[in-house]
Amino acid sequence: MEYPVKLELRLDWSEMDMFGHINNVSYFKFIQASRVNYWETIGLTKLHSQMQIGPLLAATSCQFRKPLHYPGKITVAARIGEIGNTSFTLQHQVLDQQGALAAEAKDVIVIFNFNTNEKVKFPAELLERIQELEKRDFSK
Repeated sequence: MEYPVKLELRLDWSEMDMFGHINNVSYFKFIQASRVNYWETIGLTKLHSQMQIGPLLAATSCQFRKPLHYPGKITVAARIGEIGNTSFTLQHQVLDQQGALAAEAKDVIVIFNFNTNEKVKFPAELLERIQELEKRDFSK
């Protein structure tokens, strides 16, 4: 399956650890940037600013496949894994400059009404945007 939303990032010297590779904490920063980039692409951040309905990160995990080194660039790619009634999963790949897989990550995100402090049903208009972007059918 394709990862339709991609973000290129520069590796910074400050992200290295004492062993000369990019520290594991930095991978979560890369994944966060990818997550927000995907949200912006589908209009989820706009929905939050208009209606106070938006994403709430419930869980995140990362499998490290290969160390990254400074200097360099990476590409973080994102796609939907699945969509539930009130939540969805977002899958990420972190690719090094040569396109080799450095890490795989997964987020569980709840659609949340920040006015009522409750999770809400996945918005139909958001589902339509995702299906158009990903060229896949997520309807149940």
